[in-house]
Amino acid sequence: MRLTLLLLASVLLSCTSPAENSEEPIVAPAPAPLPYDVHDSVPSFPSYTFLTGKFDPSEHPDFVKVAAGYTDGDPYVLHRDTYAAFERMHAAALADGIKLIIVSATRNFDRQRQIWEAKWNGQRLLEGRERADEAYPDPADRARAILRYSSMPGTSRHHWGTDVDLNALNNGYFAEGEGERIYRWLTEHAATYGFCQPYTAKGPDRPNGYEEERWHWSYLPLATQLTDYAAARLKDADISGFAGAEAAPRIGVVENYVLGVNPACKE
Repeated sequence: MRLTLLLLASVLLSCTSPAENSEEPIVAPAPAPLPYDVHDSVPSFPSYTFLTGKFDPSEHPDFVKVAAGYTDGDPYVLHRDTYAAFERMHAAALADGIKLIIVSATRNFDRQRQIWEAKWNGQRLLEGRERADEAYPDPADRARAILRYSSMPGTSRHHWGTDVDLNALNNGYFAEGEGERIYRWLTEHAATYGFCQPYTAKGPDRPNGYEEERWHWSYLPLATQLTDYAAARLKDADISGFAGAEAAPRIGVVENYVLGVNPACKE
């Protein structure tokens, strides 16, 4: 009888699956990877997190503080490669009697959201003359009005550390006098140092996007990589996390604004 019981136990053990009989835990299949490094506190370049500005550039090892002598007095940071190129361009301009002053640089998602929502809610006037919430009750119309000169959070080139605003934030300043001299120098020499004006006057070559910004210059060796990355990875449906984000698909914000730049700045 005892022999029979031992034989029966042996048979039962042989029928047990290896996983059930093993001391090793059962490992579930690994989840599919996220399409971008959303949890990365120090995003790589390029990456979706970097592209959309959802990180703190002041803590990123590739960003550096801009020396006060180059600015309007506010603290700014830039990607180290952009900064090095700007220093070279600044020195060349100064040798020609032109002083370039940074009046805006890197802005991450949170800072861009503050600017956007202040305009969306009417706390900040559009071009100093109208409240967007009163003048444009339809979300798509309101978004287009703000997008004349301000980007939706998650879509701004200023997230990247590649772009600077120089000297003044109005086109009229660059139409005459000292401003006209500065703009002429930039159009003639900025490309030598890797910089390009992404928002030129609208026309056949640039029918969509932001209005002309003579003050806004991009460092192409980095910015073109992120423009290409945006074309491949950024979707209108991804734009979220702020008031008015629902308008992004209606207006085609990626195609018309993120990618609606001066063709020379895509090369």
